Amino acid sequence: MSLRVNNNIAAINARRQLNSNNRDLNLRLERLSSGLRVNRAADDAAGLSVREGMRAEISGLRMNVLNAEQAGNLLQVAEGSLNEINAMLIRMRELAVQSSSSTVNDNNRASIQAEYTQLIQEIDRISLSTTYNEQVLLTGYGNHVDATSTALTASDTSGVTGIRISGATTGTYTFIDAAADGAITLGNGIVTQTISVNQQLDGNAVVTGTTIVANFDRLGIQVNLAGADVANATGQYTAGDLEGQTIVIEAGTGGSFQVGPKDGLDNRIETTIGDMRASGSLLNLNITSVATIDTSRSAITQIDQAISRVSNQRGDLGAWMNRLAFTVSYTENSIENIQNSEAAISDADIAAEITSFTRAQILSQAATSMLAQANMIPQNALALLQ
Repeated sequence: MSLRVNNNIAAINARRQLNSNNRDLNLRLERLSSGLRVNRAADDAAGLSVREGMRAEISGLRMNVLNAEQAGNLLQVAEGSLNEINAMLIRMRELAVQSSSSTVNDNNRASIQAEYTQLIQEIDRISLSTTYNEQVLLTGYGNHVDATSTALTASDTSGVTGIRISGATTGTYTFIDAAADGAITLGNGIVTQTISVNQQLDGNAVVTGTTIVANFDRLGIQVNLAGADVANATGQYTAGDLEGQTIVIEAGTGGSFQVGPKDGLDNRIETTIGDMRASGSLLNLNITSVATIDTSRSAITQIDQAISRVSNQRGDLGAWMNRLAFTVSYTENSIENIQNSEAAISDADIAAEITSFTRAQILSQAATSMLAQANMIPQNALALLQ
């Protein structure tokens, strides 16, 4: 190789190697100091895109856990108040039974009535005072089935003993119930679902003394249908009885808990708490009295129905709380696994980075030394000039 002065190729080459080693050294220093393999899009363009999507999903899932936990707390507040209401209803029943006996006179009943009235007022007060984040819970919370629904008002012919909703949208739902095929169709003009109840029927009617559930799960509606001789049922269901009957669902405040990272019904849990006031249409206790022996005996049946309705509502709350607990467990498991995937893309392998850092450090020092040696080569030309 000829001796050159204007262009020192060896020095240029050593400088190029030094720059390359320094870039690698800086990259390793950045990864070791941040703990991340991907610090900018240039590090891994595709990986960055996937990682940011996962980070967004993880942040949503973490908020979902908080939402579900707070929803459980809200329901516990409501259930705690219903526990006290249930205790007061039992006391009211005790007073009604006491007043139903001829061993007490009307003067005694006046004193019993005084306590009975106070308990009714206290149930109303607790219902109005049961709040969570300034939301009243026991005067009607979430979407609810309107009492004007013909499936309920005509229960003596339809055999419907109750309707429960979970995530059902507002609107009017109409039944199509052909008597022959055992199939029931329910829809609101937008969404329709057909289910078969043939296997639950004895011939074309519900078995005597039992109740079946027509579960329209895609609509979020469950309809209880009674057979003959069912307690608290005014009628019985025979195939075809629901033809043309309607369920009206009205909008309410609250009752919708976001427990998924996206929009859509499958990412929400809908709850409904009825009006638990003693003066409300559900319990309807303000019309009862224990002032006379006859009204006391009538009150017993009314209170029994109220106790049943409060207990059913508490059962629903317990079911939702258990569901939310499973939702939290499932979501935390999802967070763990998605975080693991995100880490595989984003996090630096410290052992590998230390190895690469040491290599780059040694090569950078060597290249610096070689550049100094290469810069000495042109001075050899001076020896030819002597």
